[in-house]
Amino acid sequence: MAKTLHTSLASAPGILGTARVLDVACGTGDLSLTLFESGKAQIVGIDFCRPMLEIASSKALKRGSDVSFIEGDALSLPFLDSSFEAATIAFGLRNLASVEAGIAELLRVLRPGGKVIVLEFSKPTVPILRSLFRIYFTRVLPVFGGLISGSKSAYQYLPESVSRFPDQNELTAIMRRAGFEEVSFQNLSGGIAALHFGMRPH
Repeated sequence: MAKTLHTSLASAPGILGTARVLDVACGTGDLSLTLFESGKAQIVGIDFCRPMLEIASSKALKRGSDVSFIEGDALSLPFLDSSFEAATIAFGLRNLASVEAGIAELLRVLRPGGKVIVLEFSKPTVPILRSLFRIYFTRVLPVFGGLISGSKSAYQYLPESVSRFPDQNELTAIMRRAGFEEVSFQNLSGGIAALHFGMRPH
């Protein structure tokens, strides 16, 4: 899905040319590094978890990628207004205490005309797929994830966070209320996940 996100971002004219792109909730840096290696953009990754950032920095060093990784809060980004031409957040928005505040911060740090792409788990649009998805997330994943990792509770958190997260239409409405224009979404895998797009007004 990181590859799909990059392809969508690259389709916006000039975004990966000489742009400055912020990858919020970058985790161990996979998307940040993919973005860097796919164009000439300056990539900045930010996450609140220092151990993950250390892994990301180690990956960048091994791959010779010049990506800046910064420790910080997605609800209070340590950047001036209008600092980036584009911003991404992949599977991180649902972890924030406030989706609305997170979206507002993304808008704030974008320059006029700047693009945002949000990749998140969503609500499957096909009834049978929705049922299978619910069974997998609530029953299968916690059991097998717990057996493998030794922590069942860590995998119980994932379905709970997904079930609380706004669906495609709700997130679209939140982005519009925050001030984004040209807001749209693209379902992936029948709506199991969705890409949301938006632009800060000129």
